[in-house]
Amino acid sequence: MQLNLSQNLDSYDDFYDMLTDSHHDLDEGQSKMLDAQLVLLLANHIGDLNVLRQAFALARVNVEQALPHTPSAG
Repeated sequence: MQLNLSQNLDSYDDFYDMLTDSHHDLDEGQSKMLDAQLVLLLANHIGDLNVLRQAFALARVNVEQALPHTPSAG
């Protein structure tokens, strides 16, 4: 199975609202934990390691392109 990159949500706006609302009133640590919980729950739902591997690789490339790594001083 291949990672579906076609529009697959009825409403991106509703999804974004749901995502941001779920983070409301959480501190940074809680927000990171929520994101991790979502990844684990959705990964379990997908259940296909090949699809998950594709998603992780694409997400990593997107992050590296958007925010290039800057070596820390030290």
